[in-house]
Amino acid sequence: MATTASPVTRPAIVWFRDDLRLRDNPALAKACQGGRPVICLYIHEPREVGRRNPQGAALWWLHGSLATLDAALRERGGQLHVLAGEAEQVLDALLEQTGAGALYWNRRYDAAGREIDKRIKASLPARGVEVGSFSASLLREPWTIASQSGAPYRVFGPFWRALRQAQIEAPLPAPVNLTFAPLAVEIARRFAYPSGLEPDPQQPDWAVAMRAQWERGEEAGLACLRDFLDEDLAGYADDRDRLDSKTTSRLSPYLRFGNVSIRQLWQALSSHQHDGAGTGDRGIEKFRSELGWREFCYSQLYHCRPLHQHNIQPDFDAMPWRRDEHGLLAWKRGMTGYPIVDAAMRQLWATGWLHNRARMIVASFLAKHLLIDWREGERWFWETLVDADPANNPASWQWVAGSGADAAPYFRVFNPVTQGEKFDPDGIFVKTWLPELSRLPAPLVHRPWTASPAELEAADIRLGETYPAPIVDHAAARARALAAWRSLRG
Repeated sequence: MATTASPVTRPAIVWFRDDLRLRDNPALAKACQGGRPVICLYIHEPREVGRRNPQGAALWWLHGSLATLDAALRERGGQLHVLAGEAEQVLDALLEQTGAGALYWNRRYDAAGREIDKRIKASLPARGVEVGSFSASLLREPWTIASQSGAPYRVFGPFWRALRQAQIEAPLPAPVNLTFAPLAVEIARRFAYPSGLEPDPQQPDWAVAMRAQWERGEEAGLACLRDFLDEDLAGYADDRDRLDSKTTSRLSPYLRFGNVSIRQLWQALSSHQHDGAGTGDRGIEKFRSELGWREFCYSQLYHCRPLHQHNIQPDFDAMPWRRDEHGLLAWKRGMTGYPIVDAAMRQLWATGWLHNRARMIVASFLAKHLLIDWREGERWFWETLVDADPANNPASWQWVAGSGADAAPYFRVFNPVTQGEKFDPDGIFVKTWLPELSRLPAPLVHRPWTASPAELEAADIRLGETYPAPIVDHAAARARALAAWRSLRG
């Protein structure tokens, strides 16, 4: 549609992606400058364009986040238009119909997404459309943190030191004056999101525990942040690995979908430190380093081949992974016979979330005890985690498997019994998710196969029936894993 409106009055399109919030949203802030009317847009892009779309639990989180953002915009007189199709086609039709004079988005960092954005950014100026992209998901852009040689860091320590020296921008407030432009009905119909695909499961209702555990969206994320600062931050450095109590922030899904920005977290930590609200400086520094690890993962996503498909260390391309459908299924279902592993996998299925220590334990078990390709586990996490992240998920799996940047040494094989005894000493976590073991005393709950017949009978446990025996012996599995690792070195 041709337009003679001035650039100031022509609407601006804000293309939301992984930034589903009003506060600290540079693309939205730019669009609102000068009082221009805005069109707020989210596009479900098809898999065919090469992007890795949210699945399962993460898709459930995405839909809740879209709904809460739409509600926030409706309170201000607008709405979020959720369309489906190839982004270039959707935007072309939208620009034609609305006469929009600008398109703004916050950047994404996967190769396929960047390529789409590059084509769009190159094509629109000739049509008189201003295009702008902004940093909103990271503390610093991946190309700005590099070694003295100019190469990206492959070790976390130097990366973190460089990031700590960088200037971090302050988060932006939410726009005060928002005006909105309409969207023609035919556009909404042409690119309508197919009905029936919204993840509102009924039979079976696999989201029932997730609905009980989580509130999605910007306001819920900010409330979660406040609770963490007030209740858990002071003990974070000392207690963060405990599985038997609430010791972590649980902010990861809010960060993943941009309900809360990482700059907001950074500023909140600084304010908490400077106002004397607590004595948890060690907790603040440790939590900041976890945010730094997230930045390190995104640097790998930006600089490396697709992380979920390719080993960062090419030596691991020759790793003699085993095909073990029975073992993989037992791992997914939480039926390996190792209680700490099984409790974690059942929590993952029910709630869509796992403590970081639990993630390391179950990942090590799959890649080293069962010698199953880490990509199988990463795919399962992609389906079942509400915070399934294109950078953190594969980079952390590669770290545990030994194939990634700054990876844990392959010979570091977690013993699931001692991990359980150390981080769930009273068996509270295990008994929560494995009620069939709830009557075992703490010394035995992490190794029920060592209980005497009388102890098993008293706890109403029949190994192999009510709870499985271990599917693999720890010592034998460790030896097999080390032999496979040594084979890579001739």
